[in-house]
Amino acid sequence: MILWLWLCCGFSTSVGQPDSELMARYLEEKLMADYSIMEQVARRVPRQAKFLQRLETRPRMSEFSVKSTIISRYAFTTVSCTMVNSGSEAREAVFEMQIPAPAFISNFTMIIGNKTYYGEVTGKEKKHSSDDKARHRKPLNSTEGRENGYETFKASVFIPRKMQAKFLLHYEELLQRRLGKYEYTVSIRPQQLVGRLRVEVNILEKSGIVSLEVPPLRNSKHKGNGKVEGDVSPPPSTVIGHTKTLAKVTFNPSVVEQTRIARNGILGDFIIRYDVNRELSVGDVQILNGYFVHYFAPTDLPPLPKNVVFVLDSSASMVGTKLKQTKEALFTILQDLRPEDHFNIIGFSNRIKVWQQDRLVPVTPNNIRDAKKYIHNMSPTGGTNINGALQTGAKLLNDYIAQNDIDARSVSLIIFLTDGRPTVGETQSLKILSNTKDAIRDKFCLFTIGIGNDVDHKLLERMALENCGMTRHFQEDEDAASHLKGFYDEIGTPLLSDIRVDYPEDNVEQVTQNFFPNYFNGSEIIIAGKLINRTSDSLHVEVTASNSKKYILLKKDVAIDLPSRNDIRGIPGLEDGKGDTNYIERAWSYLTIKELLNSRLKSDDSQEKDYLMEKAKSMALTYNFVTPFTVLKMREAGLHPELAPEEFISPSTDGIGEKLQSLQGHKAPPGIQRRQDKQRIKISKTSADGDPHFVIDFPSSKFSVCFNIDGEPGDILRLVSDHKESGVTVNGQLIGAPAPPNGHKKHRTYFSTITILNNKPERSYLEITPKRIILDDGERLLLSCGRSAVVRSNSLEVSISANSNVTVTIRDTISFVILIHRYKKPAPYQRNHLGFYISNSKGLSSDSHGLLGQFLNHEVKLLQESLNTSHQQVGRNQTEALKPNPTNTLKVKGRLVPVVWKQRRIYNGQQEVECWFAKNNADKLIDGSYKDYLASHPFDTGTSFGTSNSF
Repeated sequence: MILWLWLCCGFSTSVGQPDSELMARYLEEKLMADYSIMEQVARRVPRQAKFLQRLETRPRMSEFSVKSTIISRYAFTTVSCTMVNSGSEAREAVFEMQIPAPAFISNFTMIIGNKTYYGEVTGKEKKHSSDDKARHRKPLNSTEGRENGYETFKASVFIPRKMQAKFLLHYEELLQRRLGKYEYTVSIRPQQLVGRLRVEVNILEKSGIVSLEVPPLRNSKHKGNGKVEGDVSPPPSTVIGHTKTLAKVTFNPSVVEQTRIARNGILGDFIIRYDVNRELSVGDVQILNGYFVHYFAPTDLPPLPKNVVFVLDSSASMVGTKLKQTKEALFTILQDLRPEDHFNIIGFSNRIKVWQQDRLVPVTPNNIRDAKKYIHNMSPTGGTNINGALQTGAKLLNDYIAQNDIDARSVSLIIFLTDGRPTVGETQSLKILSNTKDAIRDKFCLFTIGIGNDVDHKLLERMALENCGMTRHFQEDEDAASHLKGFYDEIGTPLLSDIRVDYPEDNVEQVTQNFFPNYFNGSEIIIAGKLINRTSDSLHVEVTASNSKKYILLKKDVAIDLPSRNDIRGIPGLEDGKGDTNYIERAWSYLTIKELLNSRLKSDDSQEKDYLMEKAKSMALTYNFVTPFTVLKMREAGLHPELAPEEFISPSTDGIGEKLQSLQGHKAPPGIQRRQDKQRIKISKTSADGDPHFVIDFPSSKFSVCFNIDGEPGDILRLVSDHKESGVTVNGQLIGAPAPPNGHKKHRTYFSTITILNNKPERSYLEITPKRIILDDGERLLLSCGRSAVVRSNSLEVSISANSNVTVTIRDTISFVILIHRYKKPAPYQRNHLGFYISNSKGLSSDSHGLLGQFLNHEVKLLQESLNTSHQQVGRNQTEALKPNPTNTLKVKGRLVPVVWKQRRIYNGQQEVECWFAKNNADKLIDGSYKDYLASHPFDTGTSFGTSNSF
């Protein structure tokens, strides 16, 4: 899909460039210099002059980032791109992004200066004016000149002088399992070196993640893909981390690393492959808020025997590489046929040649040898008789099935390959489709393969759809041999046939396709639907199918765990563009729309086609998907873009602010208030703030104790750990900064993220940063710290005071206050950070732990050490007298801790507190050592002291 958006705006302000951007500009200027030398030596003026002019005038891309969240195979992807015009006049900027062909765009936003333009999905009218046609027309071949399986999104704007434009593109897709792996692919082709380039992919699979891999960048069309022959290592700067159910993969190449991969900025496809653990029985059924999705992919079954006819184009257009690669692939495929299989080969041009007349032959060494000879001797000549070849292949297979006592559970199929359009015999597509369907008569499946740009894609696609098959298209200059072999591997091992998945009719509705002629090893069957009775305790599932030995029937009652609905844990940053957190519902809508599109493609009835179009359009509008029947129109919001980029794709709640409400046009969910509630909770001194400095207040002793923790950037500290009793855990993640000049520290650390986890009565969590808050207590919300709001649920309340603090109250007995520290012009050693304060700890148990939690229900004693080392307890009124004595001691749980008197500022430096300071990372003051309080990830609940556990 190619979408051109033309806007012209006028602004005036200056935009700075970071060091990484200057490096990108320097390297590209070096590249320009190289071209200049080449031009002088080789006298190649026209092409290089154009290239130099484009480099000198086009806006600079300062940032290109992709953030994706994959939840149970359903992927939400956000692409963010910033372009800067540092010139003295307005210049055109083109944002171009290749997206997977199966994906649906769900939102697009542009921010230019102080104006915001947001995408609105509207229905495509049957009749357009000439202007509309020029603006919205989709080319006949939207993937022309692009990588296989991609479509290109384009947006063009004029950026005023000294200004920048920001583009935010969102799309969604349901990953398909092929060859035993899910493959998620992101196109990284900014077409210039980028100062800040980052890809981040978060994966949550409740079944468990296995076989996670990141291969080298793939770029089959452009040089400079950085791939060394035989290299299987991830791209440079790739970081991979995962637990049993969570994975995070980042790709963050510096400008120098980008240059080593491709100096033209066309890095290639960043690919992640993985699989999940699988249940035996009926498969994986996930249910959420009235919707379900069912993944069925059994393994360890014996393969079914195959009856296969290969129908291969040998017309004159196949001359050269195409026919050579086809032959190479067929040689390998023939070698992979099993002894129980039967096969034949048909070559066609304007003439049709059958290798073995009127029969399929068994797989034997002699037959394989003779088949290879036949393929080797095929020569390109004549035209393309597609209809005649398919009729011959279908008759051959039908006769073989009818006249032979074949295994009733064997799988019959035709694999058809061509590089062109019909030129001989029947050339009308509709007639070819009708003839093919009549010849096959639903007795077997047809799989089609197209090579090059001259092939009739729609004809091949519809032939496959109408005859229970699949289609693939490969570019002419790609490695067709490996693609053909890969496609055959997908369908070469059938494990089940005639698979039917049933649910009680009075329990479900609007179920997607539930009958499948074949299941191939390494693939997956996916069904989705809606529940009629949402209060039911279980969903009955039955799967019937046949394999090589017997017919099978699988039954199971899948529990509907109502208290744990929407149990998405450990995945920060889920932004789907509309705040719809029910990923299962979106997967259902995605599948349903795809099926409606396929049904319309197969239909010859005009009324039925119109009905299917309207139904698909209505659903696409409901879920904000760009489809062949909907278009993305840009509207001006007229808002000043104060919010961070991720907040423009946050859930639409008018409690966050009128800006988001106007931008996204939705009402706020229940529990959101516009006004700011009065502060009802008093902040205590017990806190962790600053570098970080810890303070524990002991009201009954009338003094406070303080200590520092010299952590490392990236460390996650357990602040409160009471998961077993109250169900509450608080973790804080550190960010690093350089130390101030002439300081004694090598660096500073601050809290960049505070994560609050609550497991009672229902699971919920909060992830707080200086910019935004993610709240998930059964419904997921993304809130801005820059707008005042109050959100309440049964056991949780979050109150935001804009750019000041966030108060979190749990069950009215536990309260935390998080102070927001933001700098307008931070010094090099300053970072936006958070401070954590405990306001009410009554609901925490006596067994609570953590750097702060361990002191909440314990008292300490202050002792004075005499000259003869005997200890004398000091009364409360003697505290002042003890200040000058350097040998003061605290008694904590039987441990003696030397302390000194200090003064410390808290509450954004507005209040000074006097405290007894324990040195050396609170040695002897805290249980164990500092390392015992390190969590493995932000959602680590730590069921006991020194242990880790995922939330």
